[in-house]
Amino acid sequence: MRSFRLLSVAFSLGVALALPLAAAAQQITVSAAASLTDAFKEIGPKFEAAKPGATVRFNFAASGVLLQQIGQGAPVDVFASADQETMNRGVEQKLIDTATRKDFVTNSLVLIEPAKDGVGVKSLQDLTGASVKKIAVGKTATVPVGRYTKQVLDGANLWTVLEPKFVQADSVRQVLDYVSRGEVEAGFVYRTDAAVAGDKVRIVLSPSGSSPVTYPIAVVAESKQKAVAGDFLAFLATDAAQQVLARYGFGKP
Repeated sequence: MRSFRLLSVAFSLGVALALPLAAAAQQITVSAAASLTDAFKEIGPKFEAAKPGATVRFNFAASGVLLQQIGQGAPVDVFASADQETMNRGVEQKLIDTATRKDFVTNSLVLIEPAKDGVGVKSLQDLTGASVKKIAVGKTATVPVGRYTKQVLDGANLWTVLEPKFVQADSVRQVLDYVSRGEVEAGFVYRTDAAVAGDKVRIVLSPSGSSPVTYPIAVVAESKQKAVAGDFLAFLATDAAQQVLARYGFGKP
């Protein structure tokens, strides 16, 4: 009888210890471009509800910074980039499971100014005027919106002219913060970011001249939870996720 009780206790203890491990086995980390912050925070609970036992944690930053983290061994399962170039680097560095890569949303570049006390910028050429002293742009080395911005301004022969006015930002959301707080006269962000800021900023124009703003997503090659990571990618194509993405202004690829 005593041995039976000991076996019972041991079994119960084993189950109790196994439960946290089982839960941990269903947890994934998604590193996503800063512009996806609001949409993904809303999609996360919907994914967890659709897949009982699974949990998703998010890490938001500039795409280039996220790729650097993955390259340094950060335990990431899914990577969502705001541009193809960064994802291509991930492929070259063998950090990405290329078979899982796909484009899942589109966006567009816009020029914004503070809604309150803006200087009335109406065109790219207006950025050269004396009333515009500071322009927030993403760092071209790590922030995709910065590279899109450079393509547009290079096409208008304005990048070098405007460079002394640039305030370099670590992410598109930092650009948005600079403009919404009135610390700069203008900045380049995605249309979805301008929408999130509400009445704090005003869209001046949607400049042409950049490559299409498409977002690729993929499972990370070293992911320990590839099945759940794959489930998250599949969930983004569902009506529930697509409705959220559309509401935040993202388009379909």
